[in-house]
Amino acid sequence: MADQPVLQPGPDHPITVTPSTDHIVVTVAGQVVADTRRALALQESNYPVVQYIPMEDVDQALLESTDTTSYCPYKGNASYYSIPAGGEKSVDAIWVYEQPHDAVAEIKNHVAFYPDRVDAIEVQA
Repeated sequence: MADQPVLQPGPDHPITVTPSTDHIVVTVAGQVVADTRRALALQESNYPVVQYIPMEDVDQALLESTDTTSYCPYKGNASYYSIPAGGEKSVDAIWVYEQPHDAVAEIKNHVAFYPDRVDAIEVQA
């Protein structure tokens, strides 16, 4: 994937990554997939905040790596995981930037969940 643009966050497209103080629990098919108090909140431009959860706080036995990839010029190449227990709904439910661009280096080894591909993402203060 040569010649992919690399863009820097700035006034027209700000990105901030801050430690979250919330307790976050992600469930699928009655199983806890992730449970953390160490998430990072990524706020990108005017998009909703995305909670990035440390991979160590995810039950990796419930995940299945897929061949799906995507590219964000601000964050880099993303790879995906499905949660087989969730069936078709939970295909490619999780994304991760294994080698994120320097501007968002903090999210390395953290995953994010599509809210509509899991049963619940509970956020407790």
